[in-house]
Amino acid sequence: MLDNNQLLRFTTAGSVDDGKSTLIGRLLYDSKSIFEDQLAAITKTSKKKGHEGVDLALFTDGLRDEREQGITIDVAYRYFTTPKRKFIIADTPGHIQYTRNMVTGASTANVATILIDARKGVVEQTKRHAFIASLLQIPHIIVCINKMDLVDYSEEVYNKIVTQFEDVASKMLVTDVRFIPMSALNGDNVVNKLDNMPWYQGAPMLHTLETMHISSDINKVDARFPVQTVLRPQNDTHRDYRGYAGRVASGIFRVGDAITVMPSGFNSIIKSIDVLDKDLKEAYAPMSVSITLEDDIDISRGDMIVRSNNKPTATQDIEVMLCWLNNKPAKPRAKYAIQHTSNLQQAMIKDVIYKIDINTLGRNTEDKELNMNDIAKLKIRTTKPLMVDAYRENRSTGSIVLIDTTTNETVAAGMIV
Repeated sequence: MLDNNQLLRFTTAGSVDDGKSTLIGRLLYDSKSIFEDQLAAITKTSKKKGHEGVDLALFTDGLRDEREQGITIDVAYRYFTTPKRKFIIADTPGHIQYTRNMVTGASTANVATILIDARKGVVEQTKRHAFIASLLQIPHIIVCINKMDLVDYSEEVYNKIVTQFEDVASKMLVTDVRFIPMSALNGDNVVNKLDNMPWYQGAPMLHTLETMHISSDINKVDARFPVQTVLRPQNDTHRDYRGYAGRVASGIFRVGDAITVMPSGFNSIIKSIDVLDKDLKEAYAPMSVSITLEDDIDISRGDMIVRSNNKPTATQDIEVMLCWLNNKPAKPRAKYAIQHTSNLQQAMIKDVIYKIDINTLGRNTEDKELNMNDIAKLKIRTTKPLMVDAYRENRSTGSIVLIDTTTNETVAAGMIV
């Protein structure tokens, strides 16, 4: 049974002019998720540009430069709801120079939708986007073979592209791939199934997104609770209350569980789990709760409460796949701040093991300089231990960001290998 309030995040990626913005516009328009004033404004702009109908792409291109150039530059987030589910769409740019924007938009997604122009088939950008989706361990991929109206809705063309993409996906860690032939411009197989492709027996895109099983995407095995703050209300009703507040990163915690506080290694038992004035028997990801323990232990922000029989690795040396986000290159052996869950430490880049050539997807071990949009595998050393899991097992405790301490800018995002 589907949870009607369940939130699904999906990202769209594709080459320039594959019709990403048109697809999202069609999704919003046909599912009646657009306000009247928005529709009026877009209709007016479309007329001014000389279009006969509504230019659906304008619903997502929010920056003036995007509308003027007809391209997507930054990640645009759009929210919409159907009776079955809530959605957040991250519309990410197709150009190679915006690789970092795609990484940002895709980092929290349950589903990646990759657009392919039916006339062109699988191109370099398709491989790049599939690689980034695989690198970020996005559990589900929907390949939208768009502009089928321009190839006479040919089943042969569709089958050929499916074979091409399956060949690419076989070399990557991608488990759930689905293919949908469509025409975003005409509305075929986006929200409604029209009669142009009777050979396609699958569901349209919206129905696929509404019914896709995503509950198992969250790690329910490894219980991890990064402490964000300590609650000491000291009022009449809670005179001796000491709660540890935060968000369950993964797994399930129950009252009575034997826990260990890391990095100190002290053991205790969960006394209560609270949300506002309610006592809960259990808490699971991604709930925000306050946990109290049977023993008085010195716990502060950045510590992690875990089950005693299932602990993350406490280490100062980590290997990460990193996307460099900043326009200034990385400084070798320079010090950065590293943010891991609620834990902020100092860190140093020890070594660049290899860079990914984003065109060939090969490894370059010669070039050690990290510039904007580069993806590389690095060794990082931290001043104090971080409690980490591999990113492929736990996206919450397997991800980090690096921050330039002089400017406070986020310079890189990484996945622990």
